[in-house]
Amino acid sequence: MFGLRGYPSAGAGRKEVLSRSSVMGVRGLQGFVGSTCPHICTVVNFKELAEHHRSKYPGCTPTIVVDAMCCLRYWYTPESWICGGQWREYFSALRDFVKTFTAVGIKLIFFFDGMVEQDKRDEWVKRRLKNNREISRIFHYIKSHKEQPGRNMFFIPSGLAVFTRFALKTLGQETLCSLQEADYEVASYGLQHNCLGILGEDTDYLIYDTCPYFSISELCLESLDTVMLCREKLCESLGLRVADLPLLACLLGNDIIPEGMFESFRYKCLSSYTSVKENFDKKGNIILAVSDHISKVLHLYQGERKLEELLPLGPNKALFYKGMASYLLPGQKSPWFFQEVPMCSDPEPRQEVPMCTDPESRQEVPMCSDPEPRQEVPMCTGPESRQEVPTCTGPEPRQEVPTCTGPESRQEVPRQEVPMCTDSEPRQEVPRQEVPMCTGPQSGQEVLIWTDPESRQEILCTGHESKQEVPICTDPISKQEDSMCTHPEINQKLPVATDFEFKLEALMCTNPEIKQEDPTNVGPEIKQQVTMVSDTEILKIARTHHVQAESYLVYNIMSSGEIECSNTLEDELDQALPSQAFIYRPIRQRVYSLLLEDCQDVASTCPAVKEWFVYPGNPLRHPDLVRPLQMTVPGGTPSLKILWLNQEPEMQVRRLDTLLACFNLSSSREELQAVESPFQALCCLLIYLFVQVDTLCLEDLHAFIAQALCLQGKSTSQLVNLQPDYINPRAVQLGSLLVRGLTTLVLVNSACGFPWKMSDFMPWNIFDGKLFHQKYLQSEKGYAVEVLLEQNRSRLTKFHNLKAVVCKACMKENRRITGRAHWGSHHAGRWGRQGSGYHRTGSGYSRSSQGQPWRDQGPGSRQYEHDQWRRY
Repeated sequence: MFGLRGYPSAGAGRKEVLSRSSVMGVRGLQGFVGSTCPHICTVVNFKELAEHHRSKYPGCTPTIVVDAMCCLRYWYTPESWICGGQWREYFSALRDFVKTFTAVGIKLIFFFDGMVEQDKRDEWVKRRLKNNREISRIFHYIKSHKEQPGRNMFFIPSGLAVFTRFALKTLGQETLCSLQEADYEVASYGLQHNCLGILGEDTDYLIYDTCPYFSISELCLESLDTVMLCREKLCESLGLRVADLPLLACLLGNDIIPEGMFESFRYKCLSSYTSVKENFDKKGNIILAVSDHISKVLHLYQGERKLEELLPLGPNKALFYKGMASYLLPGQKSPWFFQEVPMCSDPEPRQEVPMCTDPESRQEVPMCSDPEPRQEVPMCTGPESRQEVPTCTGPEPRQEVPTCTGPESRQEVPRQEVPMCTDSEPRQEVPRQEVPMCTGPQSGQEVLIWTDPESRQEILCTGHESKQEVPICTDPISKQEDSMCTHPEINQKLPVATDFEFKLEALMCTNPEIKQEDPTNVGPEIKQQVTMVSDTEILKIARTHHVQAESYLVYNIMSSGEIECSNTLEDELDQALPSQAFIYRPIRQRVYSLLLEDCQDVASTCPAVKEWFVYPGNPLRHPDLVRPLQMTVPGGTPSLKILWLNQEPEMQVRRLDTLLACFNLSSSREELQAVESPFQALCCLLIYLFVQVDTLCLEDLHAFIAQALCLQGKSTSQLVNLQPDYINPRAVQLGSLLVRGLTTLVLVNSACGFPWKMSDFMPWNIFDGKLFHQKYLQSEKGYAVEVLLEQNRSRLTKFHNLKAVVCKACMKENRRITGRAHWGSHHAGRWGRQGSGYHRTGSGYSRSSQGQPWRDQGPGSRQYEHDQWRRY
């Protein structure tokens, strides 16, 4: 990754794949480290680090915090990735990864992104559109060569992040899902627990002042050698201090600050930089020039002049400060915030305020943080819990992090708050003004002093905010350890560093003259964070499952009403198969109705959910606004309290009824109940797919069922050696379509209170990409069922039983599954792909006289209400 010769790594091919995804973090810093400052990279051995840790801190387990989203490409070692995923091979690779660290006594804590922050939405969209272009090239290659592209075009299988969470939990690992961008929580956890280090691939970890940062791309699993990137050495090379790194990151551009915002400023720094290295690339010299400007110019005015007087912030002032604050972990502050102002005391704790206000909403205990960095930072304190119990410290202890003990530690304690100022137009690009240079008072060189008195627009401090702090809770059944409070009665985890907004507010009060018109015109009123539901007890349960990585999208829907789904291997030129985003939308709509039951207004309508789903033709300028769809459950739709809290045995029947109602398959309940595990969930999904999509034929059904049955008798080594004759683009899309259906099952099962075991629809139990591809090609050629089932008589009986269940259920919906030989010419491309030909109409959407309505549901922020997605 870093171009370091002699370093053990995952191999050149692997590093090439990882380099394509290494756009996270500070722009240009990754390449700069490899080409200009390779000395900041040190080869280390995890086994030796763990032994040193144990000798220095007896009784403490060395712990590594893993940014799982950065590691997915490293973990996915199977050669085949195009057919939908080699899930059993992947599960085996994860097991080997965990075993290797466990064998040397290292504990791993895995963090996954739980949601996309609004400030990073533009960057998320940019990456998704780039992925769309890559997917188009992949399908073009498949059609031209009938084989999988090389590793340089590698694209991770759909649903990999979702199912990796469950795979790691199955392997007994502590797995957490973040309540914001995971990198902040990873850095906070590493600092607060003084961990051995962070394992990932994100240059933001060089900016955070936290524990050591190790590269996943340079990891050699056999020897446990990798590269440690030292932020202190980086600072030494740049002539900066660690506290200057957030400023450097924002001036270079990151996931919050657009790279173009300070482009002219960087070039002015470069033009005045007198030590340009001819052997360095342009980006490397820009980083050196900006660092030189910080150290030789901005340092002269630190504490005397505000950053907006020294930099061309203009109307992006609030966004810039927010970017700076995003790197401040709990207990840290920046010397670049002009002055320290006493915290504005807030008489009330912050609250999450439901969209439907609940007079009984409760407040929870927030994490407490010490305003002084590198001091003992109590995680939470109560009137009678003054005893501090420090946790284990790592090889470079930065601070002791005591936990709270005592019988009164569960008492709700309000904290002081500082009002936050928000930028009403954070995404707006601002024209740069040319400002003349002047001479610095001490350096004798040209100094950039940026003054823009006219741009000091008003930023409104919104007063005392209220936002409910809900602690990270663990599932009562979960047996994960290392709770941050040690009292035996406390079985809930505190939030891992959810202090970002708190830090932002502090810096805004530090710069009280930074004002801006607030579009909501709330004046001095309390600005409240709105949630979609009013029942705080239910919201806490949803949050518990979310943080413990036991559910999928449920908490996002209930808290913010906004969800996203990344790219899927879908052929934008295929006129017959609709996008998975539309196929499974009716299911999501019914789930919205279930989860947002108490949000109905007087007109009995629920608020729309914002869907950022990637599909061909969607420019992602706005989310799709999708309204809930009422469903019919036998005996009436049960409330979430009944589904989630009632432990009576008969409730499992109600939960299953609700799940089937989400798929609109209540009439097939008896047939599905007769199916054995793990094929019950698969049959449910297949019935739904074949009812929804007319262009799925009998040969497709045979391939889906045959691969699931044959998978049960296959070893991992047999699957590794399996090679399809060639790659078919339609089979590629069908494989991804089924896997996306499995993630939808995870959502529905979570929302309905887990009527089915999650293991029943984990892909390593019921789906293998290459095996499905082989069965698809055989079925397409007209091979007999006996050949598909590899001449296994016991499988033949099961095959006909499963096929009968699916066909019978489809017939109840007037859907007769026929073979491809019975198709008419209208099946060749009767549905139009959404895309450039799409046109908006005044009524909301247009419908052609023939075909599936989802084909005309173009991108945008229009609202979708009725079950218009059913087949004709």
